[in-house]
Amino acid sequence: MSETIHPIILCGGSGTRLWPRSRAVRPKPFLPLLGESSLFEQTLARCSGEGFAPPLVVAGERHVALVEEQGTPDMRLVVEPAARNTAPAIALAANLLPGEAIMLVCPSDHHIANTDAFRRAVTAAAGLAAEGRLVAFGIAPDGPETGYGYIERGAPIEGGGCEIARFVEKPDAERARAFLAAGGFDWNGGIFAFRADTFREELAAYRPAMAEGAARAVAQGAWDGAHFHPDAAAFAEVEGESIDYAVMENTGRAALVPVAMGWSDIGSWSALRDARRAGGDARDGGPDRQGNVARGPAELVDCRNVMVDSDGPRVSCIGLDDVIVVVDGDEVLVTSAGGAQRVGKLDGARRQ
Repeated sequence: MSETIHPIILCGGSGTRLWPRSRAVRPKPFLPLLGESSLFEQTLARCSGEGFAPPLVVAGERHVALVEEQGTPDMRLVVEPAARNTAPAIALAANLLPGEAIMLVCPSDHHIANTDAFRRAVTAAAGLAAEGRLVAFGIAPDGPETGYGYIERGAPIEGGGCEIARFVEKPDAERARAFLAAGGFDWNGGIFAFRADTFREELAAYRPAMAEGAARAVAQGAWDGAHFHPDAAAFAEVEGESIDYAVMENTGRAALVPVAMGWSDIGSWSALRDARRAGGDARDGGPDRQGNVARGPAELVDCRNVMVDSDGPRVSCIGLDDVIVVVDGDEVLVTSAGGAQRVGKLDGARRQ
């Protein structure tokens, strides 16, 4: 990479859709859901080495101990006084970096199977970011997914990437199938690259109060070793909003780098099942001929596309299709794969 990349790792959210394994005390990013290391540790690993600066992690107070437990020695941590969604979190980081710094914004809880493809996309995005672009990573869709937003590709940009024709909200199944059939649509993976000063300028143009509040929170904040504490009173006045709504859907400087890299946001138990089947995780023994995967003691008879994840009790299933069973301590979840998106609505998940 010709440009030094500054990884900005966002550790937010409670991961309720992966209840009961994901809990408030140890949510999804910090769990070894695929392989031996956590999703957060895997994110740090693929954003390290030649061409990368030490990571800057943004997390809430309740997750500081977990970030320190799993982080790297050269890591710096911004401790958010309150949860305000992605745009304010990124604004805190942008105000701590020099204007020319190229930021690579990554969620801490996504899975990327092909690190080489990811790094090639980062190199392309960094080149566009150096020219003043705000770059989104467009994930090559492999099905008519209704759980993600989409980005329609515009005209090609000389040197790589393309313009963004439009952002599309999460579609219904019919529209998702139409997008897939038409081509030229990618999933919005929530990964971005831009210069710190470019982001600050565009945020000030479209969300001036947010930009001013985040800048003031940083100016009045203080370092405590490798931890930065923004001013809580100033940050409390900042309204929460995603980077998509606050900046990316408004700016005239947006660009897209399409990439196929085996990406998943692991946003549900069914998504985790699919990632485990695709990856052949050694801890799971890989999928059997009927597409079943099991972690922990399990016996599956005449089952298809079943996932069992148990931390102790033996689980026995007979004649099931597209069912997920999770045992975590004294909590048991049984759901169809189709119902997995609604796990976060359970009382147990909301009480965690």
